[in-house]
Amino acid sequence: MRIAALDDESGQLDLIKATMEGIGHECHGFSDGRSLLRELRQQTYDLLILDWTLPDVQGPAVVKWIREDLNSRLPILFVTNRREEADMVEGLSVGADDFMVKPIRIAELEARVRALLRRAYPAQHEPELVFGPYHFFPQSRVLKFKGVPAELKHREYELALFLFQNLGRLLSREHLREAVWGLGAESPSRSLDTHISRLRTKLDLRPSNGFLLSAIYGLGYRLEAIEGTDLSGIRGPGNDLA
Repeated sequence: MRIAALDDESGQLDLIKATMEGIGHECHGFSDGRSLLRELRQQTYDLLILDWTLPDVQGPAVVKWIREDLNSRLPILFVTNRREEADMVEGLSVGADDFMVKPIRIAELEARVRALLRRAYPAQHEPELVFGPYHFFPQSRVLKFKGVPAELKHREYELALFLFQNLGRLLSREHLREAVWGLGAESPSRSLDTHISRLRTKLDLRPSNGFLLSAIYGLGYRLEAIEGTDLSGIRGPGNDLA
């Protein structure tokens, strides 16, 4: 997952980044609120970890801007020296999802992040996924379209799975590249667009099949279910919605 961390203390920021990377996530660090806010206008993330007291803006103001101006449901975790009950109430009231008091305890941070991600992105944690005529089997890396296995290359499958797991979300180009090619991996400038084009063709992503894959100029792509589409949902142990 792609995580943003905001803390003006370099040691704390490094600890958060190392912890997140240690459990398999990409983590982008920011030391001031305005830099993060500028980034969020162009980039997308799966979760935000932030401090309360910052050199240029207070953490609650950042959360309020994300919720009201961006209209985003990005999961947000406060990690702060604030420890009064009133602080926790304020942080959660402006839109944060969880609140953790410093000093950072690595095991607790890992547990809270995992819980937030499971709650926010349930499709990321299921062994079998069904979206209308598209049926994913992540363990065997097979995607069936209308019952027939789709002939997808490795990165085409990864991109298709990621788009369906994030159905309805606008995903920045950088977010998609990191999810499929990895952080820092080099790929031709048009490689993402080429893969998107191939998926549209190979999976016949069009309204008659219940889904539309749209390019958002200057930002990225969004896969959406057409209104009225009968989604079978997520299938997993004890969670068969079909």
